[in-house]
Amino acid sequence: MSAPPVRLTDAEFRAFQELIHREAGIWLAPAKKALLVGRLGRRLRELGLDTWGGYLRRLHDPDERVRMLDCISTNETRFFREPRQFEFLESDVLPAWTAAAAEGRRPRRLRVWSAGCSTGEEPYSLAMLLLAQCPPAAGWQIEIVASDLSTRALARAAEGIYPLEDASEIPQALLKRFMLKGRGAREGRMKAGPELREVVRLRRLNLNDADYAALGQFDLVFCRNVLIYFDAPGKDRVLSRLRERVAPDGLLFLGHSESLGATPGFRSVRPNVYARLAAAAGVTVARVPAA
Repeated sequence: MSAPPVRLTDAEFRAFQELIHREAGIWLAPAKKALLVGRLGRRLRELGLDTWGGYLRRLHDPDERVRMLDCISTNETRFFREPRQFEFLESDVLPAWTAAAAEGRRPRRLRVWSAGCSTGEEPYSLAMLLLAQCPPAAGWQIEIVASDLSTRALARAAEGIYPLEDASEIPQALLKRFMLKGRGAREGRMKAGPELREVVRLRRLNLNDADYAALGQFDLVFCRNVLIYFDAPGKDRVLSRLRERVAPDGLLFLGHSESLGATPGFRSVRPNVYARLAAAAGVTVARVPAA
């Protein structure tokens, strides 16, 4: 193991800052210099490098850029995070949509995008709620696309194994129905059950990419606690692209500390929950009551 790298100069930090912003849209303020050193220092040691300049040269390799973005990504999440949004789905949105489906006014199909899904707790939480309220046995088709920038986080999501103490915020009925309790060597852990894994599709996606059109449109788009890492222009670009992925009667969910700002094309229906405004006059948007 090589010695710790020498001090990161201001010029080297700016080089990282610009590269990360260009690649991922994430803006590291000068105050994040120590965070960068802490997260990338181990990677330098793994590569046997003792200078930041040497590592910057390594980043000409696209695979190493992916590893670097893995290192600097923040993957904080938990099951049923921001529970009021899940309560809104359960008490208002899904009952309205299931009633509309029963009357033949909408198909029995739900597409959901968990953008910035981290280690999987959010998409698996959504899968539990949707499968409970819109069961396949009643003819419903559920598809949840779960994407993240970090390959490391996606690998954990694919494994679907979590400490048992993380179950504290999962409603008991959903926990018993959908999560498997580990035994033997896996005691103290739980695993996302087969019903959840069947409807969740994981993929690496960079929200800084120019277009997400290949994903199609979604009834629900969750992009929570992701936009806080973008600067204002980057945030506006991502929101304008997300709008095109929200179905005409769909909803966009942001984190509690995020807002749309001046981004056009949405109306608020609850704190941090937005309906897409119709592109043409007279087209009805999400049939959920305003706050």
